[in-house]
Amino acid sequence: MSPLELRLRAAPGRPSGSRRAVLAGCVGNLVEWYEFGVYGCLVTVIAENFFAPAGAGAGGAAALVTTYASFALAFFFRPVGALLFGRLGDRVGRRQALIAAVGLMTAATTAIGLLPTRAAIGAAAPLLLTFLRVLQGLSAGGEFGGAVSLMTEHAPPGRRGLGGAWQSFTVALGLLAGACTAAGLAWVLPADDLRAWGWRIPFLLALPLGAVALWLRAGLEEPPPAGRPGAYGVPGAAAPVRRGEVARAVVLGIGRIMGWSAAGYAFLVVLPSHLQAVLGASARDALLATALANLGFAASILPAGVLSDRVGRRPVMLCGAVSVVVLALPLLRLVQSPGAPTAAKAGAVLLAGALVGLLAGPGPAMLAEMFPRRVRCTGLGVAYALANAVFSGCAGLVITAVAAGTGSTAVPAYYAAGACALSVPALLTLRGGAHREPLR
Repeated sequence: MSPLELRLRAAPGRPSGSRRAVLAGCVGNLVEWYEFGVYGCLVTVIAENFFAPAGAGAGGAAALVTTYASFALAFFFRPVGALLFGRLGDRVGRRQALIAAVGLMTAATTAIGLLPTRAAIGAAAPLLLTFLRVLQGLSAGGEFGGAVSLMTEHAPPGRRGLGGAWQSFTVALGLLAGACTAAGLAWVLPADDLRAWGWRIPFLLALPLGAVALWLRAGLEEPPPAGRPGAYGVPGAAAPVRRGEVARAVVLGIGRIMGWSAAGYAFLVVLPSHLQAVLGASARDALLATALANLGFAASILPAGVLSDRVGRRPVMLCGAVSVVVLALPLLRLVQSPGAPTAAKAGAVLLAGALVGLLAGPGPAMLAEMFPRRVRCTGLGVAYALANAVFSGCAGLVITAVAAGTGSTAVPAYYAAGACALSVPALLTLRGGAHREPLR
């Protein structure tokens, strides 16, 4: 055992499984969100291969909207997955739920990479793709609740923001890895090869990543119940949980994270197809912009989580939401300006991603603190899944359809800013000292 491991094990108040819990949660999240990032970045290629009639090409608006409809459908199965896997995590254990979630995601993602296209099997191709997307939606719905519960329950009260931020950070790494993989393929492969077979590579790469995540999660330790050694919750008998109280917490949680969900997908996932379909940008430039946005997102998450442990969740998340409301349109206008310097455009997309990180860093811990342990996996998972189903899953469909119908190139900015404006009143209800209190 290394000296560092000895010091970590000997550190007072640190549960023995915390490092593996963080690592297992991180790798699983990376696999989940890597695939979503890849799908979002390659959506025009997927549209041509699976949804466009023969000869329609990748840029057909109808095929793009249909592809985003499949994307949204997967999100609407997330609440179902959150309920199924959440109940498993709350009743049987966090480890079993997380193993099942990442196993299902790995199998479905790998299968997408092996699917025959519409040119090969006709109308069965989009149906099979949609079915696999549904399986991915179920898996992703169960992933968040289990991973956030595990990470925050293993963390002391003064570090829950950082513990939960690791979940968001690996979401960012997954999206960034997906964007960079897609951008790298677009850079090294001719466009015809990318459309013909190159798009399959990122999906097949999920298989070895998923195998690592399964291995790590197989050795997880369950967080100790409150009152046991190493526990950080309130000791004593579990208080009865009222359904009405949980339902109200779910609705309030949705309000608090709807801006995060909408801005995250508008800036980090929908951006490449929007730049290509609406502004005529090349695939390389659009994917590079997305990679930079995800880089800014990743860079701000952990600092935001740490800051929320010091000053509270409310000021950090309010700063992010208000900043998106004020800056979304100016930043998008700068990116769209033909005469703007390249460095200024790069800075704009980096800043846009960083603003989302201010919401995503404290967000997981904030949700975990809203629910008691007995229903934490289910409660926070359902709140997150419903917010993402409505404000993330529909982002591409709404933005693409409204932009096509109105001719406006600023729809992504209005979408993100509007959702963040609606989120501000819910964020104002956060109690300033909740981050210092033990979990229930």
